[in-house]
Amino acid sequence: MKAVCLWSAGKDSCFAYYKAKQQGHNIISLFNFIESDSENSLSHGLSAEIIQRQIQTTGISFLQKPMSKGNYRNEFISLINQWKKEKEIEGIVFGDIYLEGHKNWIDKVCEELEITPIFPLWGKDTSILIKEIIEVGFKAIVVSTRKDFLGNEWLGRKIDNDFVREIKSLGNIDLCGENGEYHTFVYDGPIFKAPVAFFPGEKMHTQTHSFLDIVLKER
Repeated sequence: MKAVCLWSAGKDSCFAYYKAKQQGHNIISLFNFIESDSENSLSHGLSAEIIQRQIQTTGISFLQKPMSKGNYRNEFISLINQWKKEKEIEGIVFGDIYLEGHKNWIDKVCEELEITPIFPLWGKDTSILIKEIIEVGFKAIVVSTRKDFLGNEWLGRKIDNDFVREIKSLGNIDLCGENGEYHTFVYDGPIFKAPVAFFPGEKMHTQTHSFLDIVLKER
């Protein structure tokens, strides 16, 4: 199926793309949405420049577009209708795993658009899914945490077997962070032509979240 894939720069959207390709879908572009009043992504707080470099390192075609939170639904529908008409896409790939509220919203919008939602990760056991992401070779670090779940000492942690074991021992964290407990930045893996060259910067904080700045190294 000819489709586009929503892209946050994190492990779930990255792995959803990977799995959708394995399933035989023709993914013609990645869609990354940034805040209309800033240079940061809507989902993970990463800068537009960081995500551009990341996707360029994969060699995959992409669209990066400002979206207003208050009018997101209408802008999303308008964009997809445009791509249906001009590119003849038939589906959209999403990285959702089990949050029914998210899926219900997606299903309703896609029904209105007359387009097929593709959920390569839906219903997967997150304890198995996180290990599969690691085992196939994707490399990621934590770039955002919710303060009510994780302290800022988790920022910059690599997503590896030690990370999974420690997160599991806490008992109240979904291993994939599906409830927003943490977000990640993928910097290497089987869809990358080369690792993203970066180093961790300063830690920043809001009332509810902590963030890690990602600084690009010069090419």
